[in-house]
Amino acid sequence: MAWLVTGGAGYIGSHIVRAFEAVGIRAVVLDDLSSGHREFVGPQTPYVEGSILDTDLVTRTLREHEVTGVVHLAGYKYAGVSVERPLHTYTQNVTGTVTLLEAMAAAGVGNIVFSSSAATYGNPDVENVTEQTPTAPQSPYGETKLIGEWLIRDQAVATGLRFTALRYFNVVGSGAGDLYDSSPHNLFPKVFEDLLEGRTPTLFGIDYPTPDGTTVRDYVHVQDLAEGHVAAARRLESGAAIEPVYNLGSGSGSSVREIMDTMREVTGIDFSPTIGARRAGDPARIVASGELAGRDLGWAPQRDLRDMVESAWQARRGSVQDA
Repeated sequence: MAWLVTGGAGYIGSHIVRAFEAVGIRAVVLDDLSSGHREFVGPQTPYVEGSILDTDLVTRTLREHEVTGVVHLAGYKYAGVSVERPLHTYTQNVTGTVTLLEAMAAAGVGNIVFSSSAATYGNPDVENVTEQTPTAPQSPYGETKLIGEWLIRDQAVATGLRFTALRYFNVVGSGAGDLYDSSPHNLFPKVFEDLLEGRTPTLFGIDYPTPDGTTVRDYVHVQDLAEGHVAAARRLESGAAIEPVYNLGSGSGSSVREIMDTMREVTGIDFSPTIGARRAGDPARIVASGELAGRDLGWAPQRDLRDMVESAWQARRGSVQDA
């Protein structure tokens, strides 16, 4: 018995692989290294380099490793850039999911945990997003994630596939010193890069209707997120009832100013962020409720903002020293 993790050499995927292995579940990684890192996959973990668009490769991998379930993360995940590259985004995220589902059907694999996104909600006009909040994606990326959910749901109707989709917002932190977020588009690595290069980070807007005037977002430690995927996989394999969608959210959130203040304390680098204009389309507050995941998966965030910043900083500094 094994679980295939597509995109398992990436920041989130590599944490999920290790979380599976920590509880005795064998994991197999499929990744084309378009954004992942080969060194994120341990020597004991079976690794297949290739694309989910390669139906024969995916089918062969599922069969050879006797895979019983898939955690599907592989795809193009940059929401902003997806506006400039819609066809690429749809090919990777929609066609790729179709190909994976075809391979799973051919190999008789009956369980899937889909890495979805809070981008499916767009910019909801509610303080706490629940699974009942209407979806209204605002980017090709968000659209492809919602379509991925639909594809899996429809395949489940046709074949009896057991599935769930996990939607989450901002994933940060590190669960191991050798795993770090290398995305050039995410807040934590962008601020750390500024600090390491001697630049001043920027706050985009300080006049929002929030306690300190800066936007509030839901941040979840990557290790908490990885453990949520393990819980979902176990519930699928147990045969217990499971919802089609769960939010993995804190229910509270943190402001960008709070994050900057914590970064100043943790890094020991004294800085006052530059104040920039609001970015178009940025809502004041988006926070997700994780109550449903708590009820069914026994999941709740265990790590706070300081844990997130400290672990992310340690991992990022380690990557710089190793470079």
